[in-house]
Amino acid sequence: MTASRTPSPLLPGLVHACAGLLALGCLASVLWSGPVQRPVALAFGALVALGELTRRAGAESRESAPLGAAGALAYALLGNVAGQPARHGVAQTVTVVLAASLLGGIPYVARGRGPLLDHLARRVLTVAFAAVCFQPLSGQGVFRDWSGPAHALTLVALLALTALCDAVLTAAPAHARTGWPFGPLLREELRGMVGITSAVCATGAVMALAVAVAGLWALPVFCVPLLLTQLSYRRYAAVRATYRQTIASLARATEIAGYTPAGHARRVAELSGAVGRDLGLSGAELTVLEYAALMHDIGQLSLVDPVPAGATAALPAAEQRRIALLGGAVVRQTGVDAAVAVVVERQADPCREQPVTARIVRTVNAYEEKSRDAGPGGALTALEELRLATADDYAPDVVEALARVLSRGGLTSPAAG
Repeated sequence: MTASRTPSPLLPGLVHACAGLLALGCLASVLWSGPVQRPVALAFGALVALGELTRRAGAESRESAPLGAAGALAYALLGNVAGQPARHGVAQTVTVVLAASLLGGIPYVARGRGPLLDHLARRVLTVAFAAVCFQPLSGQGVFRDWSGPAHALTLVALLALTALCDAVLTAAPAHARTGWPFGPLLREELRGMVGITSAVCATGAVMALAVAVAGLWALPVFCVPLLLTQLSYRRYAAVRATYRQTIASLARATEIAGYTPAGHARRVAELSGAVGRDLGLSGAELTVLEYAALMHDIGQLSLVDPVPAGATAALPAAEQRRIALLGGAVVRQTGVDAAVAVVVERQADPCREQPVTARIVRTVNAYEEKSRDAGPGGALTALEELRLATADDYAPDVVEALARVLSRGGLTSPAAG
């Protein structure tokens, strides 16, 4: 058996501890020397707090408070205010951003929805990284004689490094907690920079440059577009959530009609997603995989006589393919992404001809069917059966990924969930 990657809480705890020690040190420094340029600190603190108040609690996006993140980065990269040097330094930057983040998160704390330690730790460490890279150089007057384009390019470069730091701080704890491969997790975080993270970085740079020239009046002018974008994205996230709930409801049709056991589609979808992450699938591929796993049995609705317990893995190959093709046809009529229908149609094809998502659904479905009624030890027995099957039935790499996922979560029968 392939050695499993065991989850460990050590790294996330270390990240939280580093962020906490850094925050305490910065707070002590500010209390000792006193805050400087208080109107500037209050203005940026209010902007960060507003961003936290309007953040997308529980949203799927990696950046849940883009306005707050942009304001924090702008404060970290602020070298001048209306032509006068900014003197707040690294310690005050971290203190103001943390205090504003906590203040803006109070309503969510009251509802038991945040702010999460991961979110605060990332915010503190990334802002500190940007401030450490910029503030000492700015305080020494390094950028004083630079032209506008050179200054702007410097900010963009620092923001790119900060975004990379943030991606590592997100991927590394996720890898430690789940045991999923670090490389694919980091790649997925970097892909996310193309979207909202790019807008956050660009807005942060523009805010810093605008305040340097026009003063604090530039803040509301440049934060409104990002705030409107954030509100629009919240509506988009709500539509996506409704879309997923619709697919989950369609998937339950086979259970309501008595064709499959209760919870079968959900269990297959959850386990398929874990296997897909272990194999390094991208976010888009994982979404297709989840939807296909939820709807993989929907072709059974076209059968006159139900398959006993919905166990299609034991049927002849020709009958499995017929049911899969019927399911694909049903999925296409629902208006779901055609890629989902392809996975449903090809889940019963010869393994070597299948896309990896179809291989995962086929393997996980067979495991769930074989283990749910086997009693104690059924999970181990089912996994061994998959290993002993021919390579044309189940892809060996998918079976081993399934074994790693099960070893991290415990080899328990799916029916127990």
